[in-house]
Amino acid sequence: MVTVTKATRQSLTVVDNRTGKTYEVPIKDNSVLATDFKKISAQPGPNDRKEDETDQGLRVFDPAYMNTAVVHSRITYINGQEGILRYRGYPIQQLVKKSNFLETAYLLLYGDLPTNAQCGRWQDEVMHHTYVHTDIEDMFKSFRYDSHPMSMLTSAFATLGAFAPEANPSLAGQKLYTNAAFGDPRALEVLDKQILRIIGKAPTLAAAAYRMRQGRPFNRPAQGLSYTGNFLYLLDNLSGHQYQPHPVLEKALDALFILHADHEVNCSTATVLQVGSSLVDPYSVVAAACAALYGPSHGGASESAIRMLIEIGSPENVPSFMEKVEKRERVLVGFGHRVYKNVDPRSTAIRELAEEVFKVTGRNKLLDTALTLADYARKSEFMRKRNLYPNVDFYSGLIYQAMGFPLDFYPVLFAVPRCVGWLAHWRQMMLSPGGVKIWRPRQLYVGEAERDYVDAKDRRERAGATIFEGPVQVEHGGDSKRNVLASYKDETGKTWGKSKL
Repeated sequence: MVTVTKATRQSLTVVDNRTGKTYEVPIKDNSVLATDFKKISAQPGPNDRKEDETDQGLRVFDPAYMNTAVVHSRITYINGQEGILRYRGYPIQQLVKKSNFLETAYLLLYGDLPTNAQCGRWQDEVMHHTYVHTDIEDMFKSFRYDSHPMSMLTSAFATLGAFAPEANPSLAGQKLYTNAAFGDPRALEVLDKQILRIIGKAPTLAAAAYRMRQGRPFNRPAQGLSYTGNFLYLLDNLSGHQYQPHPVLEKALDALFILHADHEVNCSTATVLQVGSSLVDPYSVVAAACAALYGPSHGGASESAIRMLIEIGSPENVPSFMEKVEKRERVLVGFGHRVYKNVDPRSTAIRELAEEVFKVTGRNKLLDTALTLADYARKSEFMRKRNLYPNVDFYSGLIYQAMGFPLDFYPVLFAVPRCVGWLAHWRQMMLSPGGVKIWRPRQLYVGEAERDYVDAKDRRERAGATIFEGPVQVEHGGDSKRNVLASYKDETGKTWGKSKL
């Protein structure tokens, strides 16, 4: 039962029924500090284990960060109930219609839209840093021809850091970046230079992964093209001179880059903050973020959404597929969002972009299936109850497919613009006046209590053990089977195997 009284102060009164003590917890920005709950302690009761550490204060349990704020941020605001997304206060719809990607990148990183002069200098600097060392091209050539491009991109960012030892706090000093928070001009210069390098080189690395898969030689960045125009040149130019991508495709990709540039503290951005809190170099931070983005529950969702639409095939198959979804026999991809409980504002903007692209490329054959699925979702009580509306991945994949990108390249097209958001959050963390504390989440230990070591000869298998409590039988290739039947002597001279030596 909730009793409503007239509020007199911004605080929460907590009564610990174990001890009868009352605590007042301050409320600021509609939040409470988790560490304030650590002050609420008690002596262990009859149901407490020693491992619960009851006398060391109350812990806050929040699986998957469902309602935990971890940073104060000025970058991106999302209201999931109302379907609002703003970069530094600007509605995403306005930026998609009026801005361009590099201008939006400047906004996310530095807080305001640049003046004409600032925009010109910024674009020149970013495009100046598009080239990569030729040895990095050799790194791409070391991959198998069928490697996933996100594997290559993740490795490429980590490799890039090895070419900038002056940007590595482990080599150049622990406070290399955090000194920038106190106005150290050298630290600020090193910090922003790495941001320029990563944003500039991201399309070059992504295109190298693409060309590697195609078996084509790598292109060198072109001067005079826009950020996305240069990216399309790096991807597609084969021969000839004065290559110009189609303006509609260039504009559409630029708009998609704006839409994907940031999305608050999502999985990959949380990875940036977690890894960055150790004060590692930004190249390692971005590589870790790429690994997080790679997953099918995050940046891999647009690829999965298209695969789902291909499997459904045609509009008439939508009802039968949705029956399986409602029976929980199949997973519906491209609908619903961890934050948005209303229409994803990015999906609305992308839907408009899709029509422009289809006028140039031709209508995507999967569009009718997608629209039928979206219409079904809008009318379905099952979907409405669960707030399952089309998200950004649902329509972006349709555009990427219409533009001719292979399915496994979709996460790369997400990663290139998201580098900006990652770096904006990383920069904000490095410039924190209070310094950077390494992230160290707590756990609730529910495992075995203390027990004594047992010699191998005295151990017994656990009664009622499940398949999860031991390794499963692993199938090996033919060469392994042959080796099992062979014999050999190891380094100690002991004979192994079934054959005769």
